[in-house]
Amino acid sequence: MNQPNRATTAERASRTVLSTADPQTAEKVKPDSPAGAPKRPGLILATILVGYFMALLDGSIVNVALPSIHEKLHASGAGLQMVAAGYIIAYAVLLVTGARLGRILGHERLFKAGLAGFTVASLACGVAQNTGQLITFRVVQGVAAAVMLPQVLSLIQQTFQGEARARAMSAWTAVLASGIVVGQVLGGVLVTANLFGWSWRPVFLVNVPIGVVLWVVAARTLPSVRPPSTGAGNKVDLAGVLTLSPTILALVVPLVLGHDEHWPVWGWVLLVGSVPLLALFLAVERRVAARGASPILPGRVLRRPGIKPSLILIFLVMVVYAGNLFATAIHLQGALGFSALRTGLAFAPCAASFGLVSFYWRKIPAHLVRRLALVGLLIGAVAMAAQIPMFKDGGYGGGWFYVDQLVLGFGIGLGNAPTMTLALLNVPVTDAADASGTLATTAQLAQVVGIATLGTLYLSVAPGKALHSAGHAMAALSVAAMAVTLVAAVFAHYLYRLDRRQRQAAATTATAATAA
Repeated sequence: MNQPNRATTAERASRTVLSTADPQTAEKVKPDSPAGAPKRPGLILATILVGYFMALLDGSIVNVALPSIHEKLHASGAGLQMVAAGYIIAYAVLLVTGARLGRILGHERLFKAGLAGFTVASLACGVAQNTGQLITFRVVQGVAAAVMLPQVLSLIQQTFQGEARARAMSAWTAVLASGIVVGQVLGGVLVTANLFGWSWRPVFLVNVPIGVVLWVVAARTLPSVRPPSTGAGNKVDLAGVLTLSPTILALVVPLVLGHDEHWPVWGWVLLVGSVPLLALFLAVERRVAARGASPILPGRVLRRPGIKPSLILIFLVMVVYAGNLFATAIHLQGALGFSALRTGLAFAPCAASFGLVSFYWRKIPAHLVRRLALVGLLIGAVAMAAQIPMFKDGGYGGGWFYVDQLVLGFGIGLGNAPTMTLALLNVPVTDAADASGTLATTAQLAQVVGIATLGTLYLSVAPGKALHSAGHAMAALSVAAMAVTLVAAVFAHYLYRLDRRQRQAAATTATAATAA
């Protein structure tokens, strides 16, 4: 006897997430059609996921290279933050536009174009001669990533069917979850190896041979699907892009540069100005929707149950995650004298636990996931609190630091990993792509804000220069991160109660239907 109400989280989540690719594209490749059967599906999946992983790594791989960049290029604290954040700023601003362009021009075309641009920009970063050049090429990297990465989910949708698609999605989730932290580890390995005496440069140059090989394989294997020629979703929301971009820049740039520039007047003007710019963006989006066009931020998506609190929860968690990684990497090397390799490996426990939780959370029964997300964030807050005594006296806790990293990755992963997928459960298939893009953009923008705000807090509290900060700066950062994580836990609790009410309402409806 079938029991649909007892479907696992994996089954429910897979049905929803798999629909987030372009529905019009999905119609072009029928699940049971012989023409839809891909050649070398394993090679296709490996190609797009390695490209995806490579771009995710570059969001964090540079963190452990910052002291070397500071030494070789004489970069300021603000310059180091821009090297780290410039990539994610460009990515966050243009991610949704990249997804829309894929629908218009073809997902495989945009993947290859983004991969080519990313590879060339990586080469340019690797040979940069000063901080200004490095920041510029990092932004170009971010633009290329925004073109390439949104195509991965759609390529999985159009290439795989049934159980193969579910497995591909699980692999995609694991890559998404672990990419940031693995970047820290790999960065440490490359900087310590000091290949050819190039110091920090291999952190970027390693992308070049990988990118070339991936492009050749992608050109030979990726399925080509002609994009649809009609529909509101086949136009770029230029007005939205032109108003969202300055809004984000007005918020982030003062946060990144303010400390090093001693908080100038122009910084405060930009921060205040970001509020009316946000209002302007929302007004523009409403007008775009009223015309029957497809805005970057569809209002109907935000009105779906659970979407807004999920966005806030994801934003807060990623602020803590990215900001803590950025500051801790600088602190371990600058204040405690860790090598780049030792610093990178210090994050391995966090990467392992975060990745495993993100891969296996789908096996948790659906009715327990929301409750465990709350518990996970509380565990994450405790792990952040445990950092305070570890750092405040100038140490790092020895072996307990690594245990704490393991616990932190577990808690944050359990709180964050299911939220994006579960947020899509109540979104219609026609809106699923926009909802997924909105959630992904939120996560990327949160990384920028995390580096800017928590990074600025660390630099402001630390005596002297950023690379010679004291333990009490990390203790202050840990207090702030703990507080933000607790706020995220409040939203997790709200989502749990909302989910419980929806289940009760569904059960009541089912009972009434049975009685009738």
